Amino acid sequence: MSLLERLNSDMKQAMRDKDKEKLSVIRMVKSTLQNEAIKLGKDLSEDEELTVLSRELKQRKDSLQEFDKAGREDLVHKLQAEIKIVEHYMPEQLSEEEITAIVKQTIADVNASSKAEMGKVMGALMPKVKGKADGSLVNRIVQQHLS
Repeated sequence: MSLLERLNSDMKQAMRDKDKEKLSVIRMVKSTLQNEAIKLGKDLSEDEELTVLSRELKQRKDSLQEFDKAGREDLVHKLQAEIKIVEHYMPEQLSEEEITAIVKQTIADVNASSKAEMGKVMGALMPKVKGKADGSLVNRIVQQHLS
């Protein structure tokens, strides 16, 4: 079942359940996916869908931090609920140990030895963990292993 089919199915279920919050988030994500497909002029591949989902999740997490700093608890709770809904459509996230193993392997593959080569490591690493790990966590682990 493709992501759009899952979204349509879940959207119908949210309508039946009268779950306005879930319905709103699903519609937003579906709309973003459809807009991206229109922009590219073709149906999205699984990888492209994952990119869009990751971007939506990152936007919400960034907003969550800002609202938390501003003391807007009402918006913090709303965004936390939205994040849970969007995460439901993401692939299972890698653990920190799994990311560390992939980082070590990638560093060995590209023969990196200093922080100056971080871009080379990240360039080779990110396609491997795309959608399965938070970029800031990956960045932090790479920095630890290159220092």
